[in-house]
Amino acid sequence: MKINQFRPSGVNPYQSQQNKINQLDKMNQKKTDVVEISPEAKEMQSISSIEKERQTKVEELQARIENGTYQIKPAEIANKMIDFYKQ
Repeated sequence: MKINQFRPSGVNPYQSQQNKINQLDKMNQKKTDVVEISPEAKEMQSISSIEKERQTKVEELQARIENGTYQIKPAEIANKMIDFYKQ
C-alpha cells in the first residue's frame, strides 16, 4: 500500500516563518548606532595646562612629604578656614 502526499511536493510549510526571521535579521543588521562628539566635548576631554600644573604641584608636595621637608603652617590654615566660612 502506498500513501500519496496530499499536498504538492517541494513546499515547506515553515518557509514563511523562516523568511520573516531572515527579514528581521536583515533589518537589525542595517541599523547601526552612531556617536558624534562635539568639538567642545573633545576640548574638555583633552588635558589642559591647568591640569598639568596641578599634577606637577601634587607631585612636588608628595616628594616633600616623603622627604619630611613639608611644614604645616597652622595659623595660615586657620585663616583660610575662617575666610572660607565667612563667605
